[in-house]
Amino acid sequence: MLKFCLQTVFAVLLSMQIAGCMPRIHPAGERIYPGRLETDRYVTADDTVLPLRVWLPASGEVTAVLIALHGFNDYSNFFQLPGSYLQQQGIASYTYDQRGFGGTPGRGLWAGVDTYGEDLRLFVQLIKARYPELPVYVLGVSMGAAVTIAALGRDADMPVDGVILVAPAVWARSTMPWYQRFVLWSMAHTLPWLTLTGESVQVMASDNIEMLRAFSRDPLVIKETRVEAIYGLTNLMDAAAASAANIEVKSLLLVGEKDEIIPQEATFRFLQNFLQTGTANKTVAFYQNGYHMLLRDCQAAVVWKDIAAWIARADAALPSGADRRAAELLRENGLHRQLAMAAGAMACTERAGFATKSFSGCVFRDKKRTIKGQERRELHHLRFAVNK
Repeated sequence: MLKFCLQTVFAVLLSMQIAGCMPRIHPAGERIYPGRLETDRYVTADDTVLPLRVWLPASGEVTAVLIALHGFNDYSNFFQLPGSYLQQQGIASYTYDQRGFGGTPGRGLWAGVDTYGEDLRLFVQLIKARYPELPVYVLGVSMGAAVTIAALGRDADMPVDGVILVAPAVWARSTMPWYQRFVLWSMAHTLPWLTLTGESVQVMASDNIEMLRAFSRDPLVIKETRVEAIYGLTNLMDAAAASAANIEVKSLLLVGEKDEIIPQEATFRFLQNFLQTGTANKTVAFYQNGYHMLLRDCQAAVVWKDIAAWIARADAALPSGADRRAAELLRENGLHRQLAMAAGAMACTERAGFATKSFSGCVFRDKKRTIKGQERRELHHLRFAVNK
């Protein structure tokens, strides 16, 4: 009976593949322009207009430039508060809506790993041309960090002085359970147009409840995600994970220990490869009270200060001490031991029926900030908004 069922499922999947149900990407068109930056628009080489936001120091004295990339299902508004803080420190910040997100054409459609990387490389070139004498940094959050890593992995000569990777989306297939990979592949090759909300998945993306409510009601945040976009995101995370050892530029990697979006095992496996080369130029920081949306958590100001301090002097200790905590954990427990512990926690999570877990255990429970009932339903889409 089981054999018959499997044969039936295989036959259905095969027939739907033949019928043309395949995950699609919507890449950039032909390059016809050099690209340009306008007041509130980034016009790409294929003449696609991407909304642009800029925060410039009021004094006019810029000491460094930061390019910020948002995460999955989010858009450039994610940097409103960090950008406002950094401009007071003399740091100019630029961020744009990546293709398929925010206010861009083809909203909800996945543009592909190559296109996202090409858009970033061109943007870096345009910023470098505008500020030839100043250091330029790229900050990526979750998916934005994965885009940054994959782009650097393919172009080590990108003219940046450093990168800041915040809660990087590095949940590669190699760290996913087999059944999760199977379901993703099957759905992407049969129902790629289907949209998912993640309503049944119970995770906390941040402890900033008011921010989460506003986020869930923002019309420019994608609430229903196409399966083919999730499949594309997974391809991006694969590419980022594979590029971990190729990142040699000065780097700051920030992780929330209560991150329930990116599994701990995936993060530590990435760290294992990331720290193989150029460790003298790499700083890793663990925030005990940090969630996936580190830049918008209740303790976000602590993270902003660390970023500004690192840009000013990368060889100095971070004001929060999060770098010392990371060093202690990695030294005292050992990276391999951490990976083993993560694998055990993953098994615990799977038994509980969840796909993700927090650094502090299978399922995080904060008695003071538990969301139940209607509030949970308001935030149901957060599982698939893997950005934050």
